[in-house]
Amino acid sequence: MSAHSFDGSYPQLRMRRLRRTPMLRRLMAETTLNASDLILPVFVREGIDVPQQILSLPRVLQHTIGSLVQQARELVVLGVPAMMLFGVPSQKDPRGSGAYDPDGIVQVALREVRNAVGDDLVLIADLCIDEYTDHGHCGLLTESGEVDNDATIEIYGQIACVQAEAGADIVAPSGMMDGQVSAIRSALDKNGHHETAILAYAAKYASSFYGPFRDAVDVTIADGGDRRGYQQDFSNSREALREVALDISEGADMVMVKPALPYLDIISKVRSTFNVPVAAYQVSGEYSMICAAAENGWLDRESAAIETLTAIKRAGADQILTYFAAEIALRLRS
Repeated sequence: MSAHSFDGSYPQLRMRRLRRTPMLRRLMAETTLNASDLILPVFVREGIDVPQQILSLPRVLQHTIGSLVQQARELVVLGVPAMMLFGVPSQKDPRGSGAYDPDGIVQVALREVRNAVGDDLVLIADLCIDEYTDHGHCGLLTESGEVDNDATIEIYGQIACVQAEAGADIVAPSGMMDGQVSAIRSALDKNGHHETAILAYAAKYASSFYGPFRDAVDVTIADGGDRRGYQQDFSNSREALREVALDISEGADMVMVKPALPYLDIISKVRSTFNVPVAAYQVSGEYSMICAAAENGWLDRESAAIETLTAIKRAGADQILTYFAAEIALRLRS
């Protein structure tokens, strides 16, 4: 007889027996969310004396160096193992030179946080130039205004080296340029940073969910442009597997799917296809939707956060980047 059939000769199956109490549900849980699954994205802004609230990202700040160090110490106590740093420079230029300046804001922040917490926190540096360029694109532009892929990945190699020198454990190229992982791995190895790992934004979609992030880093794409020419089309899934395979072949130690919740199918496919750590980024729009609904009393903020993060882990993510990381880690301790 099939395990799922019932002809009356066996006691009637009752699925609810194992859901009756909180402890039974906890015992039976197939997927468990832990603080160690989480990575907190953080923003550090050059030239400010006090942290600045980001209006479209409730409870998220543009940090000073001092407040960022404090945030890092809090993550250590909470058991969150990593943070990813994004920089907001005081000056921008066509080449995004602040991204590869040894004294650029992220490099200064990396050194200060490393000095404060040592190896008790994994430091990941987002590697791109969009925050640093006056045109808002992730790459250098040709005279005709097109993104110059090959010139850009040379710059990415320079950025990787200054980030590694400043104390990054992992660099995370997010520009979706062809060949970026290979160029970065080559530059790191050539300059003695053999132990610096690469987390590739391997399946990064051109998404509507990035709006609040652009407020956080003060990025506006020039002339009403967009990034659809180098980020992935949200209609495609097979393409994502090709992107991930290429990045792994070029030397990526970890890969990322971004955004997360609208792309659970992609996370699942990547997890089942490749035997490398898979991260997923619950992006600004995903976070802000929950916050806005909670502020209107339409749902419970904490419960919705835990449910969505658990779904992302259930789909196959080994690590989850989320702006909820600190508050949910605190909740998981209780």
